[in-house]
Amino acid sequence: MCERLKFENEAYQHGKKIIVGLDEAGRGPMAGPLVVGAVIFDKNFYHEEINDSKKLSEKKREMLYELIIQNALAYQIEIIDVHEVDQLNVYQASKQGMIRAIEHISLKPDYALTDAVPLGDVIEHQAIVKGDALSMSIAAASILAKVTRDRIMKEYDELYPEYGFAKHKGYPTLQHKEALKKYGVTPIHRHTFQPVIEVLNQQLSFDL
Repeated sequence: MCERLKFENEAYQHGKKIIVGLDEAGRGPMAGPLVVGAVIFDKNFYHEEINDSKKLSEKKREMLYELIIQNALAYQIEIIDVHEVDQLNVYQASKQGMIRAIEHISLKPDYALTDAVPLGDVIEHQAIVKGDALSMSIAAASILAKVTRDRIMKEYDELYPEYGFAKHKGYPTLQHKEALKKYGVTPIHRHTFQPVIEVLNQQLSFDL
């Protein structure tokens, strides 16, 4: 069996029945929400193309998104808006999003695999470093999260076309930083991220 089912199979061997993979998209951007995906597959399901979303083209992610939601026993997508990300910080927002996904998913899991995010005593779980490249369940969750977030950022691009959100998805690229300085802070920018703080401070100094 494929190496990317190693952690799932170990859990099954220890008596676990329903395993959920969890991952997020959007910890690094300075604009837009953070999105968490959760996926539960049948024990016997495997698809070799399901891999870390960062290793896939946009076209491949879109194709696999449809395949995942068609083949999953259950899936859940949680969107943590920019204000909550600012309140919690990106790490805690990721954790809270995963906990909510476990609470809201239609099939109750008895074990979770996460991409390096410990969940405390919420559920028995394993936090795996680079889990999206090592576990198919986590990889599938990463694809759902990434595709969902990219679609949201494309919608924001229509609202704020000057910023190039459809291209950089809110990450702190040179283009994004220059647009931020030129056009200012939008309602979807994270106020706790340094480039945004700098522009806000400049605006404040002009207002004084």
